[in-house]
Amino acid sequence: MAELSAGRPARTGRGKLVLTAIAFFAALAVLVSLGTWQVQRLHWKEQLLADMAERRAAAPVPLAGIEAMAARGEDIEYRPVTVTGTFANDRERHFFATWHGRTGYHVYTPLELADGRFLFVNRGFVPFEAKEPEMRKQGQLTGEQAVTGLARARLAEKPSAIVPDNDPSRNIFYWKDLNTMASSTGIPADRLVPFFVDAGDAPNPKGLPIGGVTQFDLPNNHLQYAVTWYGLALALTGVALYALFRRKDGRPAP
Repeated sequence: MAELSAGRPARTGRGKLVLTAIAFFAALAVLVSLGTWQVQRLHWKEQLLADMAERRAAAPVPLAGIEAMAARGEDIEYRPVTVTGTFANDRERHFFATWHGRTGYHVYTPLELADGRFLFVNRGFVPFEAKEPEMRKQGQLTGEQAVTGLARARLAEKPSAIVPDNDPSRNIFYWKDLNTMASSTGIPADRLVPFFVDAGDAPNPKGLPIGGVTQFDLPNNHLQYAVTWYGLALALTGVALYALFRRKDGRPAP
């Protein structure tokens, strides 16, 4: 009986040691995997930023060139484009936004092209109190206009569950749903150019909207995250080694 009693604590101790080792290696694998994933994301983000900078530096191309790129499946995001048409000012849509600390809207106005199609152009920012066109009549450009800006891809769906739903009845959009923007103005899908254009920062000769509101400062904290995950993995390894040495010395682990 005494021998059996002596064997049980030994087996129990070995069992605990095995479970502890399994938990340690599982946690270590998760931490290292998260760190490695962030390193991969870092390389992806750096390449994305480099691509954006290269595209923005390119010479503007006519709208037909951007449409050809899109038809070939190429990425049109941030590619400079020039287009001519007439603004349908009575159909502008308002996208909730901030600009230099002020709350307001980006004004998306359909530009009617010579072939009868419409291209939604982000003309720029207006403060909250200037949402309605009557408050900025002088900025409602009429007649044929030449617009130089950046092509922006449409969104397939709402980017996040925390983003509010669009409110077409009040003409307030929280995410750029091109189809709803068009249908709420009576523009049929077969007359819609399937992407946006952000107007450049050329001064509006008649005031609002303020152009050139495209955001380029994408957050890139992946190196910080990678260091954090790898640091936690290193700390976990240090704690495990310390506990192992104490066990070998015959002292109880803390």
